[in-house]
Amino acid sequence: MTYNNIITVQEKNAYIITINRESKLNALNIETLQEIKKAVLSVQDNKEIRGIILTGKGTKAFAAGADIAEFANFDTKQGTQMSIDGHSVMNTLENSKIPTIAAINGFSLGGGNELAMACHIRIASENAKFGQPEVNLGLPPGYGGTQRLVQLIGKSRAIELLITADTINALQALDYGLVSKIVPIDNLIDYCKELINKISGKSPSAVAKVIKCVNQHFESTKTGFEIENIEFGNSFGTFDFIEGTNAFNEKRKANF
Repeated sequence: MTYNNIITVQEKNAYIITINRESKLNALNIETLQEIKKAVLSVQDNKEIRGIILTGKGTKAFAAGADIAEFANFDTKQGTQMSIDGHSVMNTLENSKIPTIAAINGFSLGGGNELAMACHIRIASENAKFGQPEVNLGLPPGYGGTQRLVQLIGKSRAIELLITADTINALQALDYGLVSKIVPIDNLIDYCKELINKISGKSPSAVAKVIKCVNQHFESTKTGFEIENIEFGNSFGTFDFIEGTNAFNEKRKANF
């Protein structure tokens, strides 16, 4: 299958999806997200593939957020639909019966960090940076970030990161439990392949059942995801969103 924004390759038992928008720091436009979803779904019945690696092109960014220019003029209805569609992509990664591994090679911000959090395992390069800067745009996260960040690092740290828009480095992310390992960037993909090799020695049906059972633990947050959809969409009708996106495009600090 041919894609416009991602590169896919099967290397033995690993299926590698690379976001191929290096000049834009692998920012996630709507088409890119849908291509990731299609790629993940396309291999679910491939018995050769025992793990999916998701990464970004180059050494600067895994994915530096959503493509703001694409949605700066969205209204409430369009914003809500954008969130719903984004959640569908994240859910595809999270519910994949083949383990998904985010190989985080640099900036993992906004929608990019939400993409990483939707994967089952997160491995970071030493130069990785993490954050949810959406409040700078007059928005909450819209792709599940308000829910998954709490699940991974706890309520206090999650709210602090979400409302300050601070970024944390790889060591802090490891300490918080956001990632499970830090490796040199030159070894990042190879380490993920080694992890898949280890998983390959286990029962594929049991691995799929583990993923299903662990995900079930968080099913009570369904309402939280739905509220995020609504509040993300509602933000598109506010002064704060207009000011935040204008400030970003004009490269100035927003005046909220």
